[in-house]
Amino acid sequence: MEESRIKRINELYHKSQSEGLTEEEKKEQKLLREEYLAAVRGNLRAQLNNIDMVEADGTVTNLGEKFGNREKN
Repeated sequence: MEESRIKRINELYHKSQSEGLTEEEKKEQKLLREEYLAAVRGNLRAQLNNIDMVEADGTVTNLGEKFGNREKN
């Protein structure tokens, strides 16, 4: 996510605390927060998919291959 969009999220937060937001700004804030959370979740998923575990018997299991392709419930 671009630094400018994170900066805008923070600006809207501080404005909401000091003077309140218009309906349009509330919608913008909601969309930016959803975009931010999607980026964080995507980054976390990518990190988790790249973890290798060494089992007791010495085999290596990639967690992304083992669990990454599961469908969301």
